Amino acid sequence: MSDTLPIGLTYLSPVGNYGRQNTQALGGVSHLWQDFFARAMAEQQGDDVDSFSQALAQYDKESGEPVGGAKALSLIDAQRALPVQDTEVSPPEPLFLPKAELEANLLEPAPEPFNTAELIEQQRQLDLSNSWLRPVVMSQGHPLPEPAPGPAPRALYLPIAEFETELLDPAPEPFDDATLAQQQNDLEFDTHWARPVVLNNVRVHA
Repeated sequence: MSDTLPIGLTYLSPVGNYGRQNTQALGGVSHLWQDFFARAMAEQQGDDVDSFSQALAQYDKESGEPVGGAKALSLIDAQRALPVQDTEVSPPEPLFLPKAELEANLLEPAPEPFNTAELIEQQRQLDLSNSWLRPVVMSQGHPLPEPAPGPAPRALYLPIAEFETELLDPAPEPFDDATLAQQQNDLEFDTHWARPVVLNNVRVHA
């Protein structure tokens, strides 16, 4: 697949513990980019020799081991010998903050309430400011607004007793002749004798 020696998967990151995650996430993409850059460099330099096959074809005369594998193994050993320290990331500890709802001594002292006389005086001042002072000050130097037209009359639904007889009061019973005669007698007595006497006594003692 590639014309270069693939040693990217054996690289151990000396920073943190992200080598495995990076290899899993970017391993396939790294192969593609390695192949692309190798072919681009070969086309630019005019080198058509298979470097991977050439590296495998070179052997050590004494041990018979391929030279490319020895170089890769020495690089892997050098990287594994690096001092790698794991940094433990602990979750943040809860921060203690005093809560005034639970610790009443942290609250500010409560203000003293106003007495009845002060409340009445404050209400009077507020009414005076809202009903007279503020309107006069805000309208100073401005022409008085023209009164707007009143609301248009609209039909108001009212039950009509002439058409709904159940809404009428029950008719009173008429007085009999004896009751009418007694009421007329009492009225004449009050009009012709009691009222003139009372009015005369009031004028005398006035």
